[in-house]
Amino acid sequence: MKPEPARTFYFQVLGEGNGVRLDLYLSQRDTGLSRSRIQSLIKKGRVILNGHPARASARLREGDLILLEIPPVTPPRLEPEAVPFQLLHEDRALLVLNKPAGVVVHPAPGHPTGTLVQGILRLCKDLSGIGGELRPGIVHRLDKDTSGLLVVAKNDRAHAALARQFKAGEVTKRYLALVYGPVKAAKGKITLPIGRHPRKRKVMAVRPEGGGKAALTVWEKRENLAGGFCLLDVSIKTGLTHQIRVHLSHEGHPIVGDPLYGQGRARFRRHPLYRAGHLPPCDRQMLHAERLGFTHPDSGDFLEFRAPLPEDMKRMLRALRAVGEEGRSRSRNPLVPC
Repeated sequence: MKPEPARTFYFQVLGEGNGVRLDLYLSQRDTGLSRSRIQSLIKKGRVILNGHPARASARLREGDLILLEIPPVTPPRLEPEAVPFQLLHEDRALLVLNKPAGVVVHPAPGHPTGTLVQGILRLCKDLSGIGGELRPGIVHRLDKDTSGLLVVAKNDRAHAALARQFKAGEVTKRYLALVYGPVKAAKGKITLPIGRHPRKRKVMAVRPEGGGKAALTVWEKRENLAGGFCLLDVSIKTGLTHQIRVHLSHEGHPIVGDPLYGQGRARFRRHPLYRAGHLPPCDRQMLHAERLGFTHPDSGDFLEFRAPLPEDMKRMLRALRAVGEEGRSRSRNPLVPC
């Protein structure tokens, strides 16, 4: 991945730019930079207005001359690595990926290598930089053991445009969740605020008494399964840490295999169907980001992507459906003991 060289742009303000703020004017030019990145360059003296450094708030006049210098992006601080994921879409502005369970999105304490970001650095050859550094723009994240769709920006402008959509709740995010049931209602909405647990700082919790942020989770029952399990179709309008996991657990339907909010493998291993050998092992929370839709930052077209279920969730659902079908067959045939 070869860093881009320094670039210089020259602009002469015409009538339509008269009275416009300097930073806004430049953000509307074809430079590939977001307004926040332009503001940063102005602070560093990289924008010259009529021969002198200027403030972002400077009002332009017709005939003004602007020089914008974009320094070369700095090399990534992370080493590119071979990391497993499926590339579903790539263009000049962004990537759409299908992340497998077990892969951390961004380096963090305890996970300095083998992350999705390092895998993207190895794959992607035309990153133009985010905030002056040659790196992919992570707009949203999935937990390590949640599989599914992610969109990643290649440049400042795409990063800012996607971030605005996520913040405004304009992005379609739909998940499949296998939960403990039975779930009686056909659909529901959870609007409880979420914040840090008052005693367990690494865990999130519903905080109706205060200290939490507004969160909206909408779910619909897709399928009742044997043993009291249920498959839900879940969409979120906000994107708080562990939001789906916290909300569903609070409602009494934790995600199967969730180690923080559903007792993890220990609870699953106690289930009668698993103890009887009818179910495969469960090594992570059964949560998959199946659909993702957003407006493309450049074209303005609405794009929607779908990621197929990973094999471990397919195996689990096949096993539960087989048990359910066997039970229904026995109930229809009184000669077969139940």
